[in-house]
Amino acid sequence: MSWHKRLELWAKLALALVASLLFWRPGRKLRPGSSLPVPRKVLLVRPDNRVGEALLTTPLLRVLKSQVHPAPEVHILVHAKVARVLANHPDADQVIAFDRRRIWSGPLAPGIRALRQANYDLVVDCANWEAPSVTSALVARLAGPRAVVVGPKIWPVTHLHSLSVPSRPDTRSEAVQRTHLLSPVAGNALARELSFREPYIRDSFRTFLEEDASNPCAVINPGGRLGPRRIPPEAFAAAARALLESGRTPIVTWGPGEEELAKAVLAGAPGARLAPPTNLDELAALMRAAGLTVCNNTGPMHLSVAVGAPTLAFFLRMDMERWGHAYGPHRMVDLTAIVDGAGGQGLEARAAEEARSFAAKLTA
Repeated sequence: MSWHKRLELWAKLALALVASLLFWRPGRKLRPGSSLPVPRKVLLVRPDNRVGEALLTTPLLRVLKSQVHPAPEVHILVHAKVARVLANHPDADQVIAFDRRRIWSGPLAPGIRALRQANYDLVVDCANWEAPSVTSALVARLAGPRAVVVGPKIWPVTHLHSLSVPSRPDTRSEAVQRTHLLSPVAGNALARELSFREPYIRDSFRTFLEEDASNPCAVINPGGRLGPRRIPPEAFAAAARALLESGRTPIVTWGPGEEELAKAVLAGAPGARLAPPTNLDELAALMRAAGLTVCNNTGPMHLSVAVGAPTLAFFLRMDMERWGHAYGPHRMVDLTAIVDGAGGQGLEARAAEEARSFAAKLTA
């Protein structure tokens, strides 16, 4: 970790300790393991700017609406950049776009006053147990001046919570662990399935979908936010060739700045097609219609899983057990040992074999 990142971390930790003193109130801290009454109005807080992080909150929405009786009104606060991901979600009564850049203003930060006046009786800090999220904990505390604030048990943000929940020792799944945050009101109810709204697509893109409706297809998404965690396009090209051999037409999708990456896959897989530009809903609709997605561990992986498309995801230098979705009909594959340990030798053959066997299993 660079010195300025280390300095930033220590500044945030110090802020958490100072804030916990400023917001301390007698009787606010609850005994560990306490059960809570059924909430009337709940706020979920996850001000992270990644698409995958937004989608990983959807199992909590489902648990609150299906496992808590009567079902509470549920609002969810997310980073302004990803509010579109959860807009019109069937289990969210309101999605709140939040600009976290001025959170250091405390109760005077933009948007905080409206949150404090919303009278939530339960606020859930939906961060994780691996690293303390001071911003998330601080927003949760500010949003619920009279609410019970629940969050992950990790120092020092636990001092901002009314009730801190320890992580489950029996799983590393991020989706399952986050629903465990609701255990004080939902008991042992857990969920791992992500969800997404019914995609809204333009007429022009609907025409594109209908063109391939009768032909077996697959989505190949070779992009990803972090380059060092993407497998090379040559491996995706090998997977695309295997899919072509199995009778599926690969449609290569791409996001901003990724068109050249997509074209590199096409160059190595004659017969594959380049997808037109897509927004989030159109990508979701394409994945669902194709019925098979091959991708990196990235936001589109979570989106594919959320719309129910069988997903083959390649992991590189990331914790697959934690961030993956290793349950049917999906398959998660860690290729780190081949890329880093074997210098990439055999990578294309492995990617092709994984794609071939995954497609065969879906048609068996």
